[in-house]
Amino acid sequence: MEWSDVRIFLSVARHGTLGAAARRLGQTQPTMGRRLRALEAALGHTLFQRTREGFVLTDEGQAMLPHAERMEEEALALERELAGGEAVLEGLLRVSCSDWFGVVLLTPVLAEFAGLHPRVTVELLTDPRVYSLARREADLAFRIRPFDEPEVISRRLLSIPYGVYVQAGGPHPTAGDGAGVPLVLMDTAFGGMPDVAWIERKLPNARVATRSNNREVQARLCALGAGIAVLPRPLADATPGIEAVDLGEPPPGRDTFVGYHRDLRRQRRLRALLDLVIARLAA
Repeated sequence: MEWSDVRIFLSVARHGTLGAAARRLGQTQPTMGRRLRALEAALGHTLFQRTREGFVLTDEGQAMLPHAERMEEEALALERELAGGEAVLEGLLRVSCSDWFGVVLLTPVLAEFAGLHPRVTVELLTDPRVYSLARREADLAFRIRPFDEPEVISRRLLSIPYGVYVQAGGPHPTAGDGAGVPLVLMDTAFGGMPDVAWIERKLPNARVATRSNNREVQARLCALGAGIAVLPRPLADATPGIEAVDLGEPPPGRDTFVGYHRDLRRQRRLRALLDLVIARLAA
């Protein structure tokens, strides 16, 4: 049994299909299938039931899963320990954040960092999923909620104010009604966000025109006249064609937190990037 095959087993177990697992590991689907069959042959057990919907763990696969996860944990701990003791500023850093935060606030910092440390490659991940710091899916993460993982070192980075915006030159609604006013909101999966409840309370009779989990999309829809949007002020300031609306009080802002795995606390390239981010963005 080889560790590389165990990684394939874990990826298939987590993603449910060979295709998704292959994309995650950067391998081809035929190679993944061949290595998985080799692992099953080495163990003498079938680990997955192949169904039309995807790969489902058998009883033997379920029994193997916690052991494989412990193997992965030890292997990643070794990687983090060795990475933490590096002597030169070079290598890869994976950074995770929201879409608009990456575009508006983080890219100027990353551009400056690239000039200071040209041998470090920064990979910026801006999709909505939460990347695991323990599995090194990301080295440095920015989130709108505090980190609750015990192995993560984190701090509050800054507090971001929000505002209400409408297409430039468009009509401004007044608080308390909102009849006929179109709204651009977060999608239903993020319906519990504070700004969604706030705007629905301020404009109880408004109608939802469009939804998106992407703040930049919301800002663009607002600029095109699709409706009123609650946006982070740094994003709104960078978006032409919109103007602020006064509804008597500002919407609730959000804190942004930054975190990294404790095993990387001595990694010089991560420390250099974090220090620059704090110097440029911290409140």
